[in-house]
Amino acid sequence: MLGNATVIDLTIPLGAGIIMWPGAPAPEAETLVTIKHDGYFARRVSFFEHTGTHFDAPCHFIEGKATVDQIPAKSLVRPAVVIDISARVGSDADAVLTLAEVQAFEAANGQIPAGAAILLRTGWEDFNTDELRYAGAPGDLHFPGFGVEAAKFLVEERAAAGLGTDTLGIDPGCASDFPVHSQVSHPAGLWHLENLQNLKQLPPLGAWIVVGVLPLVGGSGSPARVLALLP
Repeated sequence: MLGNATVIDLTIPLGAGIIMWPGAPAPEAETLVTIKHDGYFARRVSFFEHTGTHFDAPCHFIEGKATVDQIPAKSLVRPAVVIDISARVGSDADAVLTLAEVQAFEAANGQIPAGAAILLRTGWEDFNTDELRYAGAPGDLHFPGFGVEAAKFLVEERAAAGLGTDTLGIDPGCASDFPVHSQVSHPAGLWHLENLQNLKQLPPLGAWIVVGVLPLVGGSGSPARVLALLP
């Protein structure tokens, strides 16, 4: 599959300074052994399951749905469909992907194939080191996301395997009831990828993504290393 493919890392490096969902604890690392003292180096690391570039399992919002360790490995290697609305979004932190934009994407690129990972580029990846711009003020979140109508179409009519975006969440920040998470994608068994970066380097069609996620038993999610392969 690799051949002469270009590999693009869609992952934000995971460290203590990463922007978190408000109220969630930042990752911590404690050095337990050192080369000087013990002959090898290792740390104990703790993190919230939804830290940095991360994976949401369907059980994140729907009780009884699949946990991270129950996700089939084959569903983590998917053709990528990149819908880029960054030019239209601009600085509009409440923008959402509309059904009309999905239809316009298909008119330009052909029908979205079944089983794809739909990656939404809003342009917010450019702000992922600026907490106020990326997330909004504490208690008043604002960032773009998937609109419910567009998400329903992608799930019900195009049989998407997963949804991903370059923001803190699949739902726009202003949607406090998480309608896509709770009513559309997770109930249908889809997974999510949030806090992606470098989506600007991907074409609308033709790339594949490989989602390296920790198979945490009973996990609602996990930090992930997400790689894109371009033929």
